[in-house]
Amino acid sequence: MVAVVGLGVLAAGAYLQFGRDDGASAVTPPSPATAGRTPVAVESRAHPPAAAVPRPAPTPARTAVAQRPGRPTSISIPQLNVTAPVVSIKAVHAALTPPSDASTVGWWSGGAQPGAARGSAVITGHTVHNGGGAFDDLDQLVPGSVVQVATVRGPLRYKVVTVTTYRKATLAKRAAQVFDQGVPGRLVLVTCEDWNGQIYLSNVVVVAVPMA
Repeated sequence: MVAVVGLGVLAAGAYLQFGRDDGASAVTPPSPATAGRTPVAVESRAHPPAAAVPRPAPTPARTAVAQRPGRPTSISIPQLNVTAPVVSIKAVHAALTPPSDASTVGWWSGGAQPGAARGSAVITGHTVHNGGGAFDDLDQLVPGSVVQVATVRGPLRYKVVTVTTYRKATLAKRAAQVFDQGVPGRLVLVTCEDWNGQIYLSNVVVVAVPMA
């Protein structure tokens, strides 16, 4: 059986595109001046109508924990028994795609570095429907789970605050908020979810904040 890979992907500067196996839908994110405030326009060609997904509870206001930002080299999620190398990835033809090796994850170099005082450090990885993807079980995390990120400047620890499953069209509409670079420093993990035998219908988004 050929393993079908689910992608959590982010575009930088032009489009946000989700999925390689499902006839990709894309959105145009707002300009930097309006990011996080203006809804994005949606183009959807191959997805069913988005199911109603409740908005996650707002994260309480907080002061960013002082860290030393740096390029990530690996990520560990003890609860899932996952350790994976992290490589830098950029947008190519308006789409950001995780590394082809499903056991490796990609850090969006156009966003914040882990440990930065502001911005979302976005790490995206594959889900493989019959196993082998670094983020296969990302949806099993719960608030309070710990994520460890090794960087070139030292280790960082994050605490998960939200785990949300979005239908793809819904996440496309909320992309500006999910990948906001104006928030206090945080970690955002993204992968695919809800394999229906042919395509992935949803994305899991995990948001985590620095631990002192």
